[in-house]
Amino acid sequence: MSNIASAFANGKAFIPFVTCGDPDLETTAALVRTMAEAGADLIELGIPFSDPTAEGPVIQGANMRALAGGVTTDKIFDMVRDLRRDITVPMVFMTYANVVFTYGTERFVSVCRDIGMDGLILPDLPFEEKDEFAPVCRAYGIDIISLVAPTSADRIAMIAREAEGFLYVVSSLGVTGTRSEITTDLASIIRVVRENTSIPCAIGFGISTPEQARKMAALSDGVIVGSAIVRLVEQYGREAVPYVREYVAEMKTVVMQCR
Repeated sequence: MSNIASAFANGKAFIPFVTCGDPDLETTAALVRTMAEAGADLIELGIPFSDPTAEGPVIQGANMRALAGGVTTDKIFDMVRDLRRDITVPMVFMTYANVVFTYGTERFVSVCRDIGMDGLILPDLPFEEKDEFAPVCRAYGIDIISLVAPTSADRIAMIAREAEGFLYVVSSLGVTGTRSEITTDLASIIRVVRENTSIPCAIGFGISTPEQARKMAALSDGVIVGSAIVRLVEQYGREAVPYVREYVAEMKTVVMQCR
């Protein structure tokens, strides 16, 4: 079983996201540890980028703060290398194609393997251009996580058939950020996914409350939460760890109840 598959092996998965380097990498490392201890099944680590087109204002702000604080891809790699001494929970990077291109695709992916990362999410990578990265990722055992959105329409089946690791189902149109209500017909999207792949699917974008998490977990194999956690980090800075721990533990409990 792959490391990512193991995240979904014991029921519904809770997948938190954090922006690396906001407010600093020491705090990020502490957050990863506390999220793992609080029950996170898989953790998304955001590598900051100066033009994060898929992100709403909360995660954009985190990107800007991290970059202003001097975070670099190499420093993030060093942090993960250190975390992997004792953290076994699956982890994937979420960043932008330009970050990987600039670093050098093969160099970037090979380091991901060497430090113990399991997958890569590139939200600005069109499915049709996936082959620019897929062969290299496959060679180094790193899953490229595909996204399907409400706008994917007749492409959902095709994307699902080629999915690796897990399939990221975008809950609603627009950028990341908490939403008071999610009105997309996700059941129809997930039905098509289920007909075309046995890979787990997790829903993200806009989920912030336990009630939203419960609804999304009932539909899918997992729930992804980013902006709500990043907002706690923005609010509490270096003191955010206990608040994030409490939030992750609560959301994990809710998600686990959906069998």
